[in-house]
Amino acid sequence: MKDYNEITFLKVYKIPDRYAILRCLKAPEAGPKILFFSGGTALRKTSRALINYTHNSIHIITPFDSGGSSAEIRKAFKMLSVGDIRNRIMSLADRTIKGNPDIYKLFSYRLDKNKENSELKAELEKMVEGKHELVSIIPDPMRKIIRNYLKFFYTKMPNNFNLQGANIGNLILTAGYLSSGEHIDPVIFIFSKLVEARATVRPVTSKYFELGAELEDGRIIIGQHKITAKEEKPLNSRIKRIFLTDSFSKDDEDAVKNLKYAEVSIRKKVSNLISEADLICYPMGSFYSSVISNFLVNGVGQAVSENNCMKVYIPNTGTDPEQYGMTIADCIEDIIRYLSLSCKKKPQVERLLNFVIIDSKNGNYPPFGNLEKFKNIGIIDTPLIKDKSLNEIDGNRLSEVLISLS
Repeated sequence: MKDYNEITFLKVYKIPDRYAILRCLKAPEAGPKILFFSGGTALRKTSRALINYTHNSIHIITPFDSGGSSAEIRKAFKMLSVGDIRNRIMSLADRTIKGNPDIYKLFSYRLDKNKENSELKAELEKMVEGKHELVSIIPDPMRKIIRNYLKFFYTKMPNNFNLQGANIGNLILTAGYLSSGEHIDPVIFIFSKLVEARATVRPVTSKYFELGAELEDGRIIIGQHKITAKEEKPLNSRIKRIFLTDSFSKDDEDAVKNLKYAEVSIRKKVSNLISEADLICYPMGSFYSSVISNFLVNGVGQAVSENNCMKVYIPNTGTDPEQYGMTIADCIEDIIRYLSLSCKKKPQVERLLNFVIIDSKNGNYPPFGNLEKFKNIGIIDTPLIKDKSLNEIDGNRLSEVLISLS
């Protein structure tokens, strides 16, 4: 761990640190504990690259997804969303081990969203019986474990459960959650072992909440899928604040009318993971629903502020619908604001964020805004983008920068 108080600008700008990179490539099992607050798929390529450098990264994931097949599972079982957890575990999986590529295919498989539910139920039955080609190819004892979980889900599945577009990995995680007394960590552990995930993955909370947002035009919207614009029209008003709620309703007007703001405290095991980190990263991704929503859990900011490691922010390249009307300076301000909310007393800025990492030569960023007001936050300008036409941060380049700073 590099204490941010001991790092000079001269040392920081000597990145990538080739010695640190070669050391980690040689022994990734002894690599640094780089912690990410995230969710969604924006960190997928970086996660796949990162396991070549360290097997000790920590991924704190938002479990509030309310769209697609995740919504069907949450509605049926009143549970946290497992889709982003499954996605991150799969990104961190070691695909070189016998059987793992086959498990990866199964856990990534989605049932056809255009088929009738009766056909999909029959396909799921074949998986339970071990007769489906994606299951039969998996070696024992992994095949038996997977079949048991699928059988458990099949028996617990409501008669009207919509299987269209359902992800098999999500169904297996759901079965593990239900069969473990509604505890998510045991099944994450088993799931991670099955695919040899080279990292630690945990949801920021294991409770069932919805993510809501109040817009500057006065509207209140409830549901992560409405904020991300993946299934709804993009927002046309800037987000004023986001919150968690346990007010659930299919009717938006009724949900807003009976809105109750929820408070949830950090779990000790999550707090411990934050305290152990060698570097804390607020990465690219949907700004509010994937990154900031982690900070709505009371105690996250306090845990971050108590760790003396470096904290860095990787702004999005391109357009993020959740950042409507925002500059990078506005994003920095919100990171500090939301982290500060759960601190016992307002911390110094440098306890929460030290550097913003950009690639000004190759990246197409939103307006930077007034960065001068953040005098205690440094800018690290380094090559992150390999292909300018894609305007996408390269996973290997970002991994090497983070390894160099850890």
